[in-house]
Amino acid sequence: MHNLVAIVGRPNVGKSTLFNRILEERDAIVDATSGVTRDRHYGSGEWSGVGFILIDTGGIVPESDELFDRAIREQAHLAIEEAQSIIFVCDGRDGLTPVDKEIALTLRQSGKHITLAVNKCDNSIQDAQLFEFFSLGIGEPFGISALNGRSTGDLLDHVVEPLNKDEHLDDDGRLKIALIGRPNVGKSSITNALLGVERAIVSDIPGTTRDAIDSVLKYYGEEIVLIDTAGLRKRSHIKENVEMYSIMRTARAIDRCDVAVVVLDAERGLEAQDKRIINDAVDARRGVIIAVNKWDAVEKETNTAVEFTKKVHEELKTFDYLPVVFVSALTKQRLSKVIDMAKEIQIRRSSRISTSKLNDILHEEITKTPPPSYRGHDLRINYITQTKIAPPTFAFFCNHPQELPDSYKRFLERTLRKHIDLEGVPVSFLFRKKNKSDDD
Repeated sequence: MHNLVAIVGRPNVGKSTLFNRILEERDAIVDATSGVTRDRHYGSGEWSGVGFILIDTGGIVPESDELFDRAIREQAHLAIEEAQSIIFVCDGRDGLTPVDKEIALTLRQSGKHITLAVNKCDNSIQDAQLFEFFSLGIGEPFGISALNGRSTGDLLDHVVEPLNKDEHLDDDGRLKIALIGRPNVGKSSITNALLGVERAIVSDIPGTTRDAIDSVLKYYGEEIVLIDTAGLRKRSHIKENVEMYSIMRTARAIDRCDVAVVVLDAERGLEAQDKRIINDAVDARRGVIIAVNKWDAVEKETNTAVEFTKKVHEELKTFDYLPVVFVSALTKQRLSKVIDMAKEIQIRRSSRISTSKLNDILHEEITKTPPPSYRGHDLRINYITQTKIAPPTFAFFCNHPQELPDSYKRFLERTLRKHIDLEGVPVSFLFRKKNKSDDD
């Protein structure tokens, strides 16, 4: 899925509300890592069978007043550069503003597919506010309410028009590994070190998108695609929105990979931005490895690596199944281990567990630790089956699926991981109602 849709517009017009509204249009998958709250800047959306990555450019503007307008302009430029389809949001209650006109000029000159959303039109009477927006010259405005969902379907019909309908266009079977992380942690150095080893053959892949730098690593006769998100330093015109640019690149890389290698700086440890990136890779249900780079520069005692790993897992809480490997791009220490781990993780992601084995494993544990009762109802899980691979998705058939608490879902995930090796593999859980006639 290479489709990228960006939401742009000045602050406080409802971009984030629209972002949440569009993502909520999808069927929600209940997963075991719920409860992780954070600011989201992108997510996977779908409309009429067309998948896309949705980027919210809101919320990242500098505090300084004189940089404010420049930052908003930059966001529009970034969206133009990266996205196939752009949603330009204005505020119907405020009417047309000079900043709206300036953004519209930039968008109009781009030749990109623009959808003009005039937000806060809660009913057809308020659609009278739309007429002045025709003057922007970027097509018919859609009067919508991001808050209550009014006319967002019509809006999305227009948004997905130019998008690639086949999201598996280059699914060629090769393992795709993305190196992601904060700027300056050594992602490119690791890529170069891997490609510099004797068994590596570098070649360009025809038809790849230009949002990341792809290389082919020939690893013991197998071709592996390395996706590098570098390139920030070359974009000298981006001053205020380096983080937004990084988010866009990371979103695309995660979307295109099988296994994401999140690179940390050994000397700085796990930082807030690292946690967000790890969260995003887990949310996308890609395989995940945490690679701690510059390990050669750290003074070590007997248990330094063990203590570092323990601290990372404590801070990530529910993600303690993610492996941590200590590497050095400079000395090439353990770089081949990262590739071996990624291959193993992809095998686990693509494995199917038989229904009989799943039920044998989990039923015994569920009998010992049954779900808590809810309003006098005994909550029962009748059986479990795997419905999908890569990522592994498990369906639990219950009598009252909506009443199962998150804490119990986490218990089920821990139990599954205790019996089956799913290191580095995020999983999805679906909770479905069994046949009504079997109800208690």
